[in-house]
Amino acid sequence: MAHIFITAGIFLLILVSLFLVLIVLMQRANNDGGLGTAFGSGITESAFGTEAGNVMTKLTRITFVLFAGLAFVLYLAIIAQHSSKAERTESLFDEEAAAMVEQDATQAVEEAPAPTAEAPAAEVPAALPEQTPAE
Repeated sequence: MAHIFITAGIFLLILVSLFLVLIVLMQRANNDGGLGTAFGSGITESAFGTEAGNVMTKLTRITFVLFAGLAFVLYLAIIAQHSSKAERTESLFDEEAAAMVEQDATQAVEEAPAPTAEAPAAEVPAALPEQTPAE
């Protein structure tokens, strides 16, 4: 479920970033030249009136804050998703390891030889000859 929200957030981030680029390119250049005039900065004056510079500056700031905030939230969501996957993987490995240890212990008990009724004969060391004191 979180994967869907992350994918939608990334799509929205791309749209916001393209809008931010468009707004920056539409702004009037300080020296009345450059990319601002190449991409129709005169259109913004006719659309927003004489206060176009203030409107565009404010819109740029709002769009940038939206872009940065969305990028940070997506970063946190992706980190949370990866950490929850890691926890699930670790718990899965812990469960598998516990099951394997239990299975090995069960097999070891089943494969162990059963005790016999007769005790094995112990070897008795041969008696040493008595030594006589040297005279």
